[in-house]
Amino acid sequence: MTFARIHELVEQHLSLRPDAPAIKDCDGTLYSWRQYHGLIAEAEALLRSHGAAPNERVLVVAENCLAVPVLMMACSRIGAWAVPVNARMSTAEIARITAHAKPVLTFYTSNVSKEAAAHAGDAAGIAPGITTGFGALHIAAGSSDPEPLPETSSPPALLLYTTGTTGDPKGVMLSHANLVFAAIASSELRGLGPQDHVYGALPLTHVFGVASMLMASAYTGAMVELVTRFVPADLFHALRSGTTVMPAVPQMHALLMAHAEAQGLKKLGSETLRYVSSGAAPLDPAWKRKAEAFYGLPLQNGYGMTETTAGVCGTRNRIGDPDISVGSPLRGVELKLDLDVGEDAEVGEILTRGPQVMLGYFRNPAATAAMMTDDGFLRTGDLGKWDDQGRLHVVGRSKELIIRSGFNVYPPEVEAALNDHPAVVQSAVVGRRVNGDEEVVAFVQPSQDGAVTEDDLRAYVSTRLAGYKRPSRILVVEALPVAATGKILKHRLLTHFSGLLKTEE
Repeated sequence: MTFARIHELVEQHLSLRPDAPAIKDCDGTLYSWRQYHGLIAEAEALLRSHGAAPNERVLVVAENCLAVPVLMMACSRIGAWAVPVNARMSTAEIARITAHAKPVLTFYTSNVSKEAAAHAGDAAGIAPGITTGFGALHIAAGSSDPEPLPETSSPPALLLYTTGTTGDPKGVMLSHANLVFAAIASSELRGLGPQDHVYGALPLTHVFGVASMLMASAYTGAMVELVTRFVPADLFHALRSGTTVMPAVPQMHALLMAHAEAQGLKKLGSETLRYVSSGAAPLDPAWKRKAEAFYGLPLQNGYGMTETTAGVCGTRNRIGDPDISVGSPLRGVELKLDLDVGEDAEVGEILTRGPQVMLGYFRNPAATAAMMTDDGFLRTGDLGKWDDQGRLHVVGRSKELIIRSGFNVYPPEVEAALNDHPAVVQSAVVGRRVNGDEEVVAFVQPSQDGAVTEDDLRAYVSTRLAGYKRPSRILVVEALPVAATGKILKHRLLTHFSGLLKTEE
């Protein structure tokens, strides 16, 4: 069966399994595929009545709830582009995205998110409340965009804005074909089927959640349970109460294990969980062994980015396999390394080509051209190397590479050494310019206040890292700044903790 648009993924189940569970909303209400389809039709009528048309953008300021997938699929039926934006962004950040996307409508999931409600309040007078079958929302009218839209090779379905360091927002145009490919690839990698129950804490405003949770479940008929906010205790309960598949990021695993340990448990003890994956950050061997002992399952890893509609690689390892790579390319995906970029003989920038690659950056052809090679490969900006079994290892970001006294220091290697300490939940390592050189600065989040000191960590890594790789500064902090996915926002670390850095100088 072929799918021209993403809403067709849902429609197939009207004949296959109309009364089977499709989505469990964040309030616990369960919806069948027939009900899901009916709500999409309701949303389509609402969009049309407010002027949504093909190629218009529809902004959804949201946290995970039923309204997000319903509006995405309704936009697909019209030919509009859904623009999901995390409600926990600041008012200024959302304003910049709105100015760039120029949506004809903006929805706020105010019934499940106090931040979305606050943003709706900022739009007082133009964001009245409405009640729908898929939740109580606020809606604000925008204006039709008079500017000509870019020509693309296939119709866009989503416009996702990436977490940038500075400057203007960067909107990634993902096509229906991109998302259908991601749905199929993700479900094949996980062996997903209609019997599965997917835990959906990854935000649907991010490509990982859209592709690995929503689209993969819609393709296979699996049920996805939408979770507005990640809470370790809630995840612990869900994993022991029917969940079969859990896509997550390392920070979620670490916090879940810390919660279990606080209950005196070293093992999860789930009778239904069969697949656990990690993405968005590297693994280290000791931490992986600990996680596998906790779950009693292999911890699968993967690699991707917004511009590649989530995944390009994934592992299929057995439990106990020491492999910490991101695996081999998914079916239909091409990968190669540009060895001219890296300074080590085996390390180069990761390049990828295939049906997963974005249409481009919205209203930014120069940035699109800078990302693409003449032969159609996307430059990821990540550094990688192959092992002797053809598996890819991501060793860092080309822009995050620290060159200390002429030596290359890859932050993931330093982070792995720190994360191996039993009192460390997570860490982040960045470089800082000092006197014509770069120093290695580490930020560490402990399992609890007072659990570990800087001196403890210095002694710990002294036998695990070469001298030039050891951090000049190790700051033990209560929490690290993270995106909604749990991904650490490394570009904010030095400014976020600037006061602490100064006090220790």
